[in-house]
Amino acid sequence: MAVSPSPTDFSLQTGDLEAVLATLMHQLENYIFPEVAETIQADIQRRLDQGGYADITGGQQLADILTAQLQQISHDLALRLHFSPLPLPHLETTAPSPADLAQQASASRRRNFDVNRVERLPGNVGYLQLFSFEPPELAAESLAAAMVLVTHTDALIFDLRHNQGGSPATVAFLCSYLFPTHPPVHLNDLYWSATDQTQQWWTLPHVPGSRYLDRPVFVLTSPETFSAAEEFAYNLQTLKRAQVVGETTRGGANPGQGFRLHDHFWVFIPTGQAINPVTGGNWEGTGVVPDLKVPTEIALETAHLVALNQLLETAPLGPARREIEDTLPRVERSLQQKRQDLMAHLGGTR
Repeated sequence: MAVSPSPTDFSLQTGDLEAVLATLMHQLENYIFPEVAETIQADIQRRLDQGGYADITGGQQLADILTAQLQQISHDLALRLHFSPLPLPHLETTAPSPADLAQQASASRRRNFDVNRVERLPGNVGYLQLFSFEPPELAAESLAAAMVLVTHTDALIFDLRHNQGGSPATVAFLCSYLFPTHPPVHLNDLYWSATDQTQQWWTLPHVPGSRYLDRPVFVLTSPETFSAAEEFAYNLQTLKRAQVVGETTRGGANPGQGFRLHDHFWVFIPTGQAINPVTGGNWEGTGVVPDLKVPTEIALETAHLVALNQLLETAPLGPARREIEDTLPRVERSLQQKRQDLMAHLGGTR
């Protein structure tokens, strides 16, 4: 018995399902893992031959069922079929116009290139909150200015808890501040199966201002932290240059693109693979697992407290040590209060 689509769904017309499946199987040839793509294609064809899709009558219903099947075989949460009740435009591959680029740059400037907060926390700990990694041609100057503002701090916290990703070139630019000029450090690779080419990312030989060396670095993460933000955390974690504090990230390592299948359906297919030179793998599906796991809400206070305790171990007698000693109990009290508030909130939502 066929299942009727919901009132907000879209009723499939004759031939829609076969057209979507045929185009999907063709576009899966772009998938970064060809062996997995062949397994998926064979599974779809088998189900189709056996009438396994006969009960599907709605567009969202088809998208949900196929997404579940794609992900069950691939174990890839990025591989997803999308449905639109409104007709989709034809995807153009042409470069954006100068007017489009100018509009993007203007919108980025209004957000300060997603450099949201830069400050000196008590105890001389730097803090830099980023909401994305805007392309370096837009964000490099502001990021360089932010690094100037924290250059004289004794420890540094990067807050990526609300960072949705962006440009790997900007990740390499910001990572470069945390390593010496020589030798260059291999950060990450992106392998593209369509061209059988590997794009390498290394620290840069030159960055504006001073590098931030030989001082503790922390990266705050949450389940919102995604894509290039995850790469930044993963790079520094595997190179033992930073301690990751917070919650496990979303787990999106492999870049890809959308492919139009039909007037009402498109699919996102990963077409590249991130390969870390240290681990030989990446964070796809697993996310970046913090070195210090704490709830997102108290990650900043936790990292601040850890930083202060580390600094206290080597701080000489004098004003700097006294500031750390004065700051420590205040941060401890703040952390304890936030923990209590968090527990009360969780207790109240059960």
